Amino acid sequence: MTGVGRVTLVGAGPGSADLITVRGMRRLAEADLVLYDALSSEEMRVYAPKARWFFVGKRACRQSIAQEVLNRLLVRYARRGLTVVRLKCGDPFVFGRGGEEGLALAEAGIPFEVVPGVSSAVAAPALAGIPVTHRGLASSFLVVTGHHEATYAPILDQLGPDSATLVIMMGLGQRARIAERLIARGWSGGTPAAVVVGAATPQSARWIGTLDGLGAAEVPPTSAGAPGLLVVGAVVGLAAELASDSASPLPQQHKGQT
Repeated sequence: MTGVGRVTLVGAGPGSADLITVRGMRRLAEADLVLYDALSSEEMRVYAPKARWFFVGKRACRQSIAQEVLNRLLVRYARRGLTVVRLKCGDPFVFGRGGEEGLALAEAGIPFEVVPGVSSAVAAPALAGIPVTHRGLASSFLVVTGHHEATYAPILDQLGPDSATLVIMMGLGQRARIAERLIARGWSGGTPAAVVVGAATPQSARWIGTLDGLGAAEVPPTSAGAPGLLVVGAVVGLAAELASDSASPLPQQHKGQT
């Protein structure tokens, strides 16, 4: 095979294989090689029947292939003339390091395309019955990563109580600290709050309660290890009436229970 190939950064969506975009499916069908991460659905392999699949193991707070190594792999295989898909959970440009990969490709002179995906920042709350905005309740929402306190603390400290819906991705391990911080800065302990785990996957589950109970919220054993996020704000109060049974079979739970 001669000539330079191309790379497409494809957003796989929040988990279910049928929530990838049509363009994403087409790019998979054209692929010679798919570099996929830990949260991309195995069911998506049917969309790329002729491709080789190579696991690159990107997963929050877990050992995985270094980003610099992954960038070099994308460049190397494209220079061999291959059509490469980098399949990333959610959207490539929402906490997905797609920008870093795009810059590496641009610097190397490799043609590339970005295919946006449905970000779990909005999809996971939606499947749990939580609109991140709702007239009369929330006119804006803020998305932050909950990996480390040093990252989210400066942002939360500037956010006024009830000023926006707060979505904290990858924040399960920090949920107690986050709740304490918000309450210390004026948020009511009775503010509706939610934990959404494994949205759009068979491991889906949710906890609905209040901010003062968020730290003690338990993740069901069947959902252990699944990706999750936190939602804080008045819109969480709509969950009981808006949860989508067809999109994700989230267990219906009572307030404050798992």
